[in-house]
Amino acid sequence: MGLYNRYILPRAVHLACSGRTQARQRGKVVPRARGRVLEIGIGSGLNLPFYDAARVSKVWGFDPSPQMRAMAEKVARDVPVDVEFVGLAGHEVPLETASVDTVVVTYTLCSIPEPEPALREAARVLKPGGELLFCEHGEAPDESVRRWQRRLTPIWSRFGGGCQLGRPIPAIIERGGFRLTALESAYLPGWPFASFTYWGAATPARPA
Repeated sequence: MGLYNRYILPRAVHLACSGRTQARQRGKVVPRARGRVLEIGIGSGLNLPFYDAARVSKVWGFDPSPQMRAMAEKVARDVPVDVEFVGLAGHEVPLETASVDTVVVTYTLCSIPEPEPALREAARVLKPGGELLFCEHGEAPDESVRRWQRRLTPIWSRFGGGCQLGRPIPAIIERGGFRLTALESAYLPGWPFASFTYWGAATPARPA
């Protein structure tokens, strides 16, 4: 799978995530970002054109794939936002505690092997009053669709960069140290087993 992961998978993921439906979802979520932004799983940079330069002063883009980061760097040259790319070392985010205003994560929690530790790092770097903005496909509400998600995930994950079809996104976000403040969900156009989507916002659930 080495050659596949290096040369084919990045382009396949880019194509799969660059459709009109995903673009509409990005348009609902990403423009809400403000201040200093951490984007976890920046991928090929599909979110970059949606940042509002009047609201955002800097974006740190993290992604474990050098090939995806290289694609995103090309996009970053044409957007009016300061973007810096950094590779993740495991789950550790090399930013100071309480140093960013917004964390953005879109179509990423499905493929992180252990999403909760990554989210706890996101909560750590958010300032008081900071916000997590998310848009993720995940566990469908209908058992008939969930059965297909369970059946297809082993092969889907093998060829889709580890993507898990049926993750319970709201529960994962809460286990990662956040409190949901806004949540919407719906089947979007596409295969039902891969198109049920959650989007919204959350804030760190810090102890009182």
